[in-house]
Amino acid sequence: MKGTGVKMQEKNYREKSKGYGEEQKKRASGKNGNQKFDNTRGLKTSGKFAGENKKDKAAEKNTRKNFDKTVSKDSRYQINKDNPKSREGEKSLKNLSNDSKSVHKSRNIGKDNIKSKCPVLYKCGGCQLLHLEYPKQLKEKQTRVEALLKKFGKVEPIIGMKNPLHYRNKVHAAFDHDRKGNPISGIYESGTHNIVPIDSCLIENEKADAIIVSIRGLLKSFKIKTYDEDTGYGLLRHVLIRTGHSSGEIMVVLVISSPIFPSKNNFVKALRKIHPEITTIVVNVNNKKTSMILGEKEQTIYGKGFIEDTLCDKVFRISPKSFYQVNPVQTEILYGKAIELAACNGKEIIVDAYCGIGTIGIIASGHVNKVIGVELNQDAVRDAVMNAKRNDIKNIDFYNKDAGEFMTQLAEQGQQVDLVFMDPPRAGSDEKFLTSLVTLAPKKVVYISCNPETLARDLEFITKKGYRCQRIVPVDMFPGTSHVETVISLHRKDT
Repeated sequence: MKGTGVKMQEKNYREKSKGYGEEQKKRASGKNGNQKFDNTRGLKTSGKFAGENKKDKAAEKNTRKNFDKTVSKDSRYQINKDNPKSREGEKSLKNLSNDSKSVHKSRNIGKDNIKSKCPVLYKCGGCQLLHLEYPKQLKEKQTRVEALLKKFGKVEPIIGMKNPLHYRNKVHAAFDHDRKGNPISGIYESGTHNIVPIDSCLIENEKADAIIVSIRGLLKSFKIKTYDEDTGYGLLRHVLIRTGHSSGEIMVVLVISSPIFPSKNNFVKALRKIHPEITTIVVNVNNKKTSMILGEKEQTIYGKGFIEDTLCDKVFRISPKSFYQVNPVQTEILYGKAIELAACNGKEIIVDAYCGIGTIGIIASGHVNKVIGVELNQDAVRDAVMNAKRNDIKNIDFYNKDAGEFMTQLAEQGQQVDLVFMDPPRAGSDEKFLTSLVTLAPKKVVYISCNPETLARDLEFITKKGYRCQRIVPVDMFPGTSHVETVISLHRKDT
């Protein structure tokens, strides 16, 4: 392999298959899933591999069978194929009723359920499991993962949180106004663009919630109108807060519909007078009629325009569009478990596919000889390079390329790779990438998945191409919701 450092490649990437390919094109243009409205935070599944046959479809249908049965027993949920805010070709869990009283009546809450402390549980739709005590939530997730993955190997007990509340370090609020013109903020009601007013949330960072309430309180005095989706009139569309769990740094992103922000300096002073803990404020301009939260243009109006946080003893720079796990406590456990499953001896050459801002590769760098990070999003690669420099990492290079194409090139060049870390988006990987993976033929693969359904689909492919599962470990990254992360180690059968 030739060259070191960041390899920037400017080219138009050809149309990819459904699933990961579509997701990557969005990430490359800054339109990745974490910037999209996620009013349900519910289950989402990808499209199938391109060109799959009837046998493949039948296999995936069987994979979904057990979980679908579980969902169908809960009268609050149905599989919604037509949710306009779901990613293309995906499905999501939709709350059947907007009336929490009718849902309570239909659900017949039993001894395993609790009276939720969340007053908007059945309107918001963001937390599908808050009606259960936390041990019951873990049991449901364990059962789901086992149903999907037990044929590949023994599923170890899920790793839960000691304190499963207020863990989200990234908080988003949409803004609108009521019939009297008073500003409101909150999350979108399930299946709609109606805002459910929320001042605090059981899974969100409490300081972030307080800042959003303060911003809403300042709007009238500064004569700032909230954006109206129907008319296109108004300025403030969204507020995004990102917090550093270890550093305590706080970023406020104001998403507005126009590059002109009247009295922005005075607004900053007023907000910081209430919350002096804010370390940076960024204005993001989104003037398009779109369901994306963030626009392309940004201006830092206070501070350095990013925050830093420490994860696994490494410092990472987080900008408004950076992908960074939302639960820092469990992320330490997740990545620590991934390093454990990799079982490196210090001599390996590894590839960090879908590397984002370089978190996994940088954390693994002290355990191996060489790290090669590859990521399609150019902004993320820039952050990754800065993060490597910030941590004085010398044995890591980052490449701005499609991961599948890059690994195929490595195989053609005869580059030996001992281990591949892969952490794809919720849509999972695609057949093209997985084919390049088995062509490169690393001795070990560590797959970090945020969707056990697409993980099961991908494992069907990998295990038929000369690999076997060694360990399967679920980690609860998102208490209160239906999401579950799983880290898998695979070994080549001839090793």
